[in-house]
Amino acid sequence: MTAALYADRVRVTFGTAVAVDDVTLSVGAGEFVALLGANGSGKTTLVRALLGLQPVSGGEVRVFGTPLAEFREWPRVGFVPQHPPVQAAMPASVREVVASGRVGRLGWLRRTSAADRAVCAAALDAVGLADRARDPVATLSGGQQQRVLIARALAGEPDVLVLDEPTAGVDRENQAALAGTLRLLKDRGHAMLLVTHHLGPLADLVDRTVVLDGGRVAYDGPVPPGGMASDDDHHHPLPPRGERLWESR
Repeated sequence: MTAALYADRVRVTFGTAVAVDDVTLSVGAGEFVALLGANGSGKTTLVRALLGLQPVSGGEVRVFGTPLAEFREWPRVGFVPQHPPVQAAMPASVREVVASGRVGRLGWLRRTSAADRAVCAAALDAVGLADRARDPVATLSGGQQQRVLIARALAGEPDVLVLDEPTAGVDRENQAALAGTLRLLKDRGHAMLLVTHHLGPLADLVDRTVVLDGGRVAYDGPVPPGGMASDDDHHHPLPPRGERLWESR
C-alpha cells in the first residue's frame, strides 16, 4: 500500500549546518506515527520538508506516492501547527476559523454550501467543541484552541493529519480530550504523524515511534514499555545500542 508520507534519505541544510541527515521515514495509510526527539533534533524541520515548506538538499519526499514537486492534492494533507495563531483581539468565531479549512477544497471565490457547513459542524463535533461554535476563538483556552485548529484541518477532509507539538502548553484535562479526538480519527482510518516531546496520554494510540537525535533516526519501532519520556523529561532515553539504526561517528 502506498505511504501517505515518505521521506527517502532526506537531508536538510541551512548554509553549512546540517539539520536533518539521511532520514528515511514513512507514514502508512491509517498509521499513527509519533516523531520524537529533544529540542534541536530536527523534528519540525523534517515535518516542514515533508510538507514542502522547507527545501531538501538531498534525498526525496513523496506524498501518496507522488514526488513532492508534482503533488497537487494538498487538501488530502491536514496540518496543525505548533502554536495556535490566535491573538487576543482576533474577532473570528470558532465556526469561522474552522470554515477557513474548507478553502483548499473550495477556492477563495466559491461560497460555502449546506454540505460544506455540515462538514465543518462534523469537524467541530469530532473535537468536542460543537457547543462553542459561536464563541470568539480568542476566548478559548490554549488546549481548546489546539482542538479548533484540528477541526480546521479536518474541515479540509484530509487523508493524513500532521500535528506539530499539539500538547505543548496544554493542561492534562485538555491533553486527555485531545487523545479522545485523535482516537476517534484513528478509528476512522486517518493516517497521522504526531510531533511531540512526550507521548503522555497519546501513547496508547501510537503504532510506531521514530526518534530523531542530532538530525538522524536513532530509533524506529514500537513504543517501548513505559513510553519514551515523561512529562518532565524532554530528552528521550534511547533503546539499547543493538536496537539503534545508526551509530554515532
